[in-house]
This record gives sequence, C-alpha cells and structure tokens, in this order.
Amino acid sequence: MNRRDVLGLGAAAVTATLLAPGLRLIELARARAPEEAATGRRRWGLLIDASKCGDCDACVTACRDENGWDGHGRPATDAQWIRKVTLTDRQTGHVQALPLMCQHCADPPCVDVCPTGASFKRADGIVLVDKHICIGCRYCMMACPYQARSFVHEDVTNQKHHAPRGKGTVESCTLCVHRVDAGGIPACVEACGKNGNKAMVFGDLKDGQSEIARRLARASSLQIRPDLNLNTGVRYQNI
Repeated sequence: MNRRDVLGLGAAAVTATLLAPGLRLIELARARAPEEAATGRRRWGLLIDASKCGDCDACVTACRDENGWDGHGRPATDAQWIRKVTLTDRQTGHVQALPLMCQHCADPPCVDVCPTGASFKRADGIVLVDKHICIGCRYCMMACPYQARSFVHEDVTNQKHHAPRGKGTVESCTLCVHRVDAGGIPACVEACGKNGNKAMVFGDLKDGQSEIARRLARASSLQIRPDLNLNTGVRYQNI
C-alpha cells in the first residue's frame, strides 16, 4: 500500500469512530429517501383542542419514550421537548391544561439567530437542530418565545438511533420527523388518540382534504403569541 492509501484508511477510521453510534443526522433533513426529499408542497402542522386535553401526561410520556430524553428532577435545566402548561382565566378562574412544544414557525427566530446554521427549517415546515454543527451557544433558546428548546447538560447514554442527542447541544420537538418521513404520525398524537382524549390532530396544512385543514376551516384557531407574526405550524382551539 502506498502512503495515500494508508492515510485514506486512517481518515476512514477516524470518521467511523466519530460516527460510531450510527447517528444519521443528515437524514433528518430528508424524507424516506434522497429522491423523495422534503418539499414545500406540504407543510406539516399540529392542531390541539384544549377543551379535550385532560390532566394526563400521555403526550409527554410518549415523546420521552419515543425520543429517549428524560428529566432529572431539575425543571430549570431538564429536557423539555414537550411539556404541559396550565392556563388560568383571571376573570373567571377557569383552569385548563395544554401541551406546549416547538411551534415549528414559518419564520423561526431560532433559525435567524443561529451562527452556524445548526438550527434549520425543512421545506415542509419542520424545524430541527443539526447536532453535528450545534456549538451550544444557546442563542436559539433565548430567541424562542415559547421556551421550547433545552440544553443537554448530562452525558447521553442509550440514545435512540432515530433521535440523536449530544451533551452540549440544544434540542427540541422534531414532530417525530422519523415517523412522519415513514408515513406515520408523531408519538404524542398517537398516544393522545389511544388515551381517548383525541385532542391532537396532525397533518398537511396545505392539503385541503386533510383532517387538520378541514377542522381549521370549520372553526377558529389561535396561535400562541400571534403578535410576533411567526405563522406557527402548531395551532390551538378552545383556549
């Protein structure tokens, strides 16, 4: 073997070591195959009916199990891909709960402030973080008006192949992009349906025949912080 061949093997060995867990981050930006890349013909969205959302945390548990994140009893620093928040009407005292996660904005502030391009939005509207180039500066966390992103403080073990995580990087809800690209629905939506509440509907906002588009056309919905004009992919009814 000549010197070039030896160096080539060395580079390959280093690459194999770095990527040993098999974390295929680039696939998060694609659909089922390279020839079926995500396009602007779709925009994935989520509709949440707060009147059907109960006191359970089925959506949170499903997200945690699906994507391999967990809490450590430290709310200020724990992962929060999705969390339940409580709203109280100060006039009437009415209390209701609803899930809050990345809102998958059409104009995401997290993408605007990211200095490396690690925060990006797919053509189909799903907002993601590329862990290979995230430097953990946390600008995106400060820019997000929904406090939907969290920083990985602890060592990561036994992580899911389809949901790569990394100490020193930022993460948030991915709408279970691995499921969506395989033709499925996010784990939180599936769990909510199995639990009987059926408070969540997932689908293509651009498809007028989809259930989510039909329901949005029938009844009014709200964005959280509509004054920011972010055009969120997550909408709420009955709040």
